[in-house]
Amino acid sequence: MTMPLDASSDLSDEDLLDAFARGDRAAARVLTLRLTPRVLAHAGRLLGSRAEAEEVAQEAMLRLWRQAANWRAGEARLTTWLYRVVANLCIDRQRRARGGTVALDAVPEPRDPARDAPARMQDRARAEALQAALAQLPARQRQAVVLRHIEGCANPEIAEIMETTVEAVESLTTRGRRALTRALAARKEELGYVDE
Repeated sequence: MTMPLDASSDLSDEDLLDAFARGDRAAARVLTLRLTPRVLAHAGRLLGSRAEAEEVAQEAMLRLWRQAANWRAGEARLTTWLYRVVANLCIDRQRRARGGTVALDAVPEPRDPARDAPARMQDRARAEALQAALAQLPARQRQAVVLRHIEGCANPEIAEIMETTVEAVESLTTRGRRALTRALAARKEELGYVDE
């Protein structure tokens, strides 16, 4: 049975995955539209490359569809599982890259027609500076900082995604924030951050 597209939007991610596993293509469309932007953004922040992030997002979503029939509701949140898959795929890509790093391309910010060109340039410079500073962090610190401060995940969820303790997450995010502050401090004026 296929549910109407608008009715399925009120369902949880897990319910939509279950409906897909039972053959509901509309549920798959809704879940794809709901999760893909988050997966793509997360991969982009971890890798710093839009093109590589698209490949990781595609692979993560394919793994989700393959997992649908075997999904055991209640064992983990679907988004937690998906963030873990994305993180692992990103780590694998970084390991395969020569020297253990990935060439960073700036992740372009969405164009806001209401902002003038200098403001957009400053926004881009800030995003590039943040991405470059994130790239200098150790992989686990970067993952914890991105999940906490950019994705907005709570520490217990991050601990589950990263398969570690809440205390370890707190330590990773604290050290990561300090390193980012040090890395960006010299560029404060250049990036338009002035103390009031």
